[in-house]
Amino acid sequence: MENKNKEELKNKEEMSQEESIETEETVTVDSDQISVEEGAQDQKEENLEEEQDDMEPAFKIRSLENKLAEQEDALKRVNAEYANFRRRTSEEKDTIALYANEKVMNELLPVLDNFERALNAVEDKEDSLYKGVDMIRLQIVEALKKSGLEKIDAQVGVDFDPNLHMAVMQEESTDHEAGKILMELQPGYKLGKKVIRASMVKVSC
Repeated sequence: MENKNKEELKNKEEMSQEESIETEETVTVDSDQISVEEGAQDQKEENLEEEQDDMEPAFKIRSLENKLAEQEDALKRVNAEYANFRRRTSEEKDTIALYANEKVMNELLPVLDNFERALNAVEDKEDSLYKGVDMIRLQIVEALKKSGLEKIDAQVGVDFDPNLHMAVMQEESTDHEAGKILMELQPGYKLGKKVIRASMVKVSC
């Protein structure tokens, strides 16, 4: 009986040793697989880092190029805005300078009218006094012209323009069709684009 128990105990010990050996082999195999997998993962990560290192300079270049393009666009916009500002400022300055003399010119226009009436009343156009007064009138006209004053065209036969002319008389005409100026009764003037006095005219109907 004791021999039988010894044999069973011996068999159990042998089976336990075999299972232990199998377990160690399995663990060894699993360890090898884990080592292989870890190595593959490390290699993959190294390759990825190398690819990122290779791509990083190109990415930085593209990023810098984009920033440079944005700054160039911003600079162009600033230059355009500044050019528009300078243009507007220059135009406003010219306009202010032009119309600053409007009041003085309005006061001088009646004086110029009196010169012309006086000259028209003189019969002898070759008289030295007439020529002297006409020279003064021309000097006044030239000075006003340099300041921006311009006489409105109201010659006979010119189309009537309500923006430039003021019709105070109408008359039928066989020589001109309707809406033509027949006579200028009082000259009109513009200061730049602004009409400071419309021409008084007689118009055909």
